[in-house]
Amino acid sequence: MAARSARERAYAPFSKFKVGAAVEDDGGKIYTGCNVENATYGLTICAERVAVFKAISEGASQLVRVAVVADTPELTPPCGACRQILWEFCGDAELILANLAGASERLRMSQIFPRPFDKSFL
Repeated sequence: MAARSARERAYAPFSKFKVGAAVEDDGGKIYTGCNVENATYGLTICAERVAVFKAISEGASQLVRVAVVADTPELTPPCGACRQILWEFCGDAELILANLAGASERLRMSQIFPRPFDKSFL
């Protein structure tokens, strides 16, 4: 899985919490991201946002699937900031959560982000 491989490139010297993410566009192309920490923590960026921003910067327009992998016993969902970005660029996409032990779960973004703020409110 691309997200699992991306996790290995995470820069997490402070928290040791490595996360990998992958997003897939409607043409089947995969874009990956990993979390990148900063000593100030406020400048840290999550794997999900790296993957989305990479996809957008490389010309992707419709993202249809998201995968997130962390080394945790309980599957780790995207944080609030990532949920907002994922909704903005992926809508009600399929979300796959997985860990290194092989556990996984498939959801829709609307299941973890039931009342998103989007352009309809502007």
